[in-house]
Amino acid sequence: MAAVKVYGPSLSTAVSRVLACLIEKDVQFELIPVDMSKGEHKRPQFLSLQPFGQVPAFQDGNISLFESRAICKYVCEKYGERGNKGLYGMNPLAKASIDQWVEAEGQSFNPPSSALVFQLAFAPRMKLKQDQGVIRQNQDKLGKVLDVYDKRLAQTRFLAGDDFSLADLSHLPNAHYLVTATDMAQLFTQRDNVSRWWNDISTRDSWIKVLHFHKTTK
Repeated sequence: MAAVKVYGPSLSTAVSRVLACLIEKDVQFELIPVDMSKGEHKRPQFLSLQPFGQVPAFQDGNISLFESRAICKYVCEKYGERGNKGLYGMNPLAKASIDQWVEAEGQSFNPPSSALVFQLAFAPRMKLKQDQGVIRQNQDKLGKVLDVYDKRLAQTRFLAGDDFSLADLSHLPNAHYLVTATDMAQLFTQRDNVSRWWNDISTRDSWIKVLHFHKTTK
């Protein structure tokens, strides 16, 4: 089996999501750096793979895809018999449960968490001024989302049930930055069930390997 190709910097939250999925599914991949500071993501060759000029772009043979959550679902479906077979569910009900929590991540968790990650983790590195109003507003929004999660996680070990799935994996990149690189860790640690869940998912071998990529690649 030829290695699939993932284009983008490993530090990107969306790229990290795809890498974690590929590692869970035991799918060989080649990570191809894209220097966004030099505008490589806006060049014609890259735009032929990702028309919006964002990362990641993904190739599997002659197939090209973009958008990290769609890529993850494709990987789980095509390589269903490899690695973690239940990552995207083993039956229609399991898939629907995973889908609803992946959707919750994309629609409810991602907007405020992404805003906080940018303001608190990336803006200082880029020497940009932080917007305290944006930080306060999105801290409140994320807290309300995590209140919902805490109630759910009082009933099940993971978001979509009692098995780790794509629903949990999708949260790893943004949550990692918030817990380890900002002063927002308490949003997770002060909610008992969310804290237990975060400890479970953030110590998976697949995520530890992604963090190794963070240290060794750009």
